[in-house]
Amino acid sequence: MAHDKTFYITTPIYYVNGVPHVGSATTTLLCDALARFHRLKGEKTFFLTGTDEHAQKVADAAAKAGMPAQEFADKVAGRFRDCWEYLNISNDDFIRTSEPRHRAVVAEVFRRLQATGDIYRGKYEGWYSVADETFFRESEVKDGKAIESGAAVEWVSEDNYYFKLSAYGDRLLAHIQSHPEFLQPETRRNEVLAFIKGGLRDIVVSRRNSGWGICVPGDESQVVYVWFDALINYLTATGWPGNAAWDSRWPADLHLVGKEIYTRFHATLWPAMLMGLGLPLPGTVLGHGWWLVDGEKGAKSKGNIPTPQEVVAELVELSGASPEIAKDALRYYLLRDISFTGDAEYSQSHLISRYNADLCNKLGNLLNRTLKMLAQYAGAVVPEGGAERTADGTLASLSREIVQDVERCMLAYDPGAALSVIWKLVEAGNGDIDTTAPWKRHKAGDTRGVADALYAALEAVRIISVLLTPLLPHVASVMREQLGLGEMPLGDWAHETHWGGLPGGRKTAEAQPIFPRIDTKNTATKQKELTPVTENMPPPPPILEVAEAPAAPAYITIDDFAKIQLKIGEIKTAERVEGATKLLKLTVDIGEGSPRQILAGIAESYLPESLPGKKIVVVANLAPRKMRGLESQGMLMAATDAEGHAILLHPADPDAVPPGAQVR
Repeated sequence: MAHDKTFYITTPIYYVNGVPHVGSATTTLLCDALARFHRLKGEKTFFLTGTDEHAQKVADAAAKAGMPAQEFADKVAGRFRDCWEYLNISNDDFIRTSEPRHRAVVAEVFRRLQATGDIYRGKYEGWYSVADETFFRESEVKDGKAIESGAAVEWVSEDNYYFKLSAYGDRLLAHIQSHPEFLQPETRRNEVLAFIKGGLRDIVVSRRNSGWGICVPGDESQVVYVWFDALINYLTATGWPGNAAWDSRWPADLHLVGKEIYTRFHATLWPAMLMGLGLPLPGTVLGHGWWLVDGEKGAKSKGNIPTPQEVVAELVELSGASPEIAKDALRYYLLRDISFTGDAEYSQSHLISRYNADLCNKLGNLLNRTLKMLAQYAGAVVPEGGAERTADGTLASLSREIVQDVERCMLAYDPGAALSVIWKLVEAGNGDIDTTAPWKRHKAGDTRGVADALYAALEAVRIISVLLTPLLPHVASVMREQLGLGEMPLGDWAHETHWGGLPGGRKTAEAQPIFPRIDTKNTATKQKELTPVTENMPPPPPILEVAEAPAAPAYITIDDFAKIQLKIGEIKTAERVEGATKLLKLTVDIGEGSPRQILAGIAESYLPESLPGKKIVVVANLAPRKMRGLESQGMLMAATDAEGHAILLHPADPDAVPPGAQVR
């Protein structure tokens, strides 16, 4: 029986071998923002998160702590619940893989796939990584470690159950190619296509029973492999198969995960399992990059990335903001700066710069100065007739464009892009006040001009509060409170974002700074600096009290420039560098008889197979240097687009210039 479809969004379920940190919080916050947006649009929404508890490394962590595995899992799962409650996450369900409801569904899935022959008994001999909970091929292992992750592997020989993943390669490729929205972003879709085209092998879906896990139906000597078990959680939460209304949720509209669990599991194994069950596939599987710290993935086990509670406590100490405002400040930074196409460098100094520049100087300043002028010039009462008189003004026209763009970004599952768009309206609001100068109009006796300038600014602030409701919910609520408005109603997005919604004659509250400024001059002894900003993230905007003259450019002479040899090169071969996520190893002909080897950090922007034959610009007289033990004999010239992607520079007419031609 069909039911009205609910918008169903999921985070991955998190391993309970450690406490949640800002990395796991980022994925959860992204889902939270999207779920809140769809509720704001009036859609029935179901948001699932939870914990993955049957991993061997969880059992190992429990043993190290001297606790039974279930007791240990209960304790750490509670920390995840507490952290999400602390961050005001609006999840509708929190699933644990040790729950009876999940155990029952895993057993049912296993039985059904056994009945169809998709699961069969066999013997496995090969490499296994406990840290990754992943089986690896011989070609994926080097020097006792998985090339992909660097984790140690061990040789195992066991009688296990297999899933016929190899039978689903063609069906998976057909679905991916006919549903371009299924795997996002495009860079990850291309990785999955390459992985499947490389040949799928049947995958082990059970392990020897060591006392922790879900027993294979009818064979208690084996437990279900943790990844086969974990992925089924998304189905369990729908009530499948016993709940008659399970299809009101399934298929999921969005699985949001980190890139490390994307290709093998969420984009290959999971859809194949669903195909085997005869169930529809999720609408979109979206993978984001990592937070890097000193070029490495941030992890609590490495001690290089903080918990959300630690960051919030420090923001409160440095700024004097309320804890709820500090939580939204952290939300802003994590949502705005996480990368979907690559990785981003986590930096406490950049967080503080974002706080001061974007939240304090721009958003907070717009709200505070507008309300103060309204109190001074109009007795804190919204001007009558302002909605009609400003409807064709600059801010009104821009707001209509911004609303459409924000909706487009959120429907494309990109809260960071939505925040970037909203800040265009924030900046325009401040700019409009500077241009209309209500203080000058007041001095000149232009009462109507003052009223219209103030109404336009107030209405822009109100619309900003609506747009921020799913993204910075507490900040949006405080903004509305100061505007004299109640909580944002759900289900009336179009009406609430329409210009003119702020009624004339309404009394506003007293202006109160939301974001107390952080004095960066006095934070050196307090601030725990984790990493400097790197090339993965644009430098933070300057924090200025007053306008300053721009610094003089660092000029070089024509003689300096003449020392640089730029030549046209033709890429002959391109391949990935083992163990590196960003580097490609190229051979490039620059007219010297034999090609040069050049290493370039462009793997997140270009597939190796797309590069041979391209003509590019090379710095030919750069001293050779070594990276990851390989010598690079030059450097490619590239620009960076708005999303941080590398764009190789190339001649407009490649056929007109041979390799080795000088670039002048």
